[in-house]
Amino acid sequence: MNARVPELPAHVEATIHSFLRSNARSEGVEGAVVGLSGGIDSALVARLASDALGRDRVLGVLLPDAAFSEALRKETEEYADALGIERRTVVITPIENAFRAALPDVSDRVTWGNTKARIRMTTLYALARERHRLVLGTGNRSEILLGYFTKHGDGGVDLLPIGELYKTQVRALAARLELPDPVRARAPSAGLWPDQTDEAELGLGYAGIDRILVALQQGESVGEIARETALPLENVRGIADRVERNLHKRVPAPMAKVGTDVSATGGHAGPSHGAPRARP
Repeated sequence: MNARVPELPAHVEATIHSFLRSNARSEGVEGAVVGLSGGIDSALVARLASDALGRDRVLGVLLPDAAFSEALRKETEEYADALGIERRTVVITPIENAFRAALPDVSDRVTWGNTKARIRMTTLYALARERHRLVLGTGNRSEILLGYFTKHGDGGVDLLPIGELYKTQVRALAARLELPDPVRARAPSAGLWPDQTDEAELGLGYAGIDRILVALQQGESVGEIARETALPLENVRGIADRVERNLHKRVPAPMAKVGTDVSATGGHAGPSHGAPRARP
């Protein structure tokens, strides 16, 4: 098999634009809200949404904390202004500090990182509800397969415009659309603690990670992938283990079956196949 990331389809922009229009301009929905981190994923989603929906229907929200530099904040605000979308900045440090004060016995760094992601999600939904809009996720296929997101944090969204694109494809589309060089060059980071980067935490760059993910999706074994990609076996196994370990993030929560379900499926109905509506 060929463990190479597929070329970016020529129609990808048109397909995503159509997806966004059919969902975020449907009955009862008046646009979209997207969190802006200064990274390539959120910058790309904001650009695609602006092009598809119109700049007046997109709200970009910066959610800086104490580690968010003033230079990055200024750059991200200027990017939103260049797109012509409405922007808002909500400093989340006081909210995070309130949680820390209420839970003084919690010290784990990852726990607090996940709490920060959930604060961001709650803020985005509060703003989206007021405007009858949907929250756009910025997760890509690589992150989703890896489970490299916070459950009910950055994983809590209404739409995933770039959810089928591997990270390397995200970079290719950002280059095609000529997103600013600093955005494209910045090391990917969830910004959950100072100096965090995706690739340091995952142990590989996304070019290698994506080749592993493609091969896993094609049914190749860990050994076959290591031989084909010339990547260390331990790194390949680590990625494969992460994909399997985080399956729970990609499926609905298990439901106790007590024999009272009268639906035709006899189980969890799952999300509607129609367009999501702005929350009442």
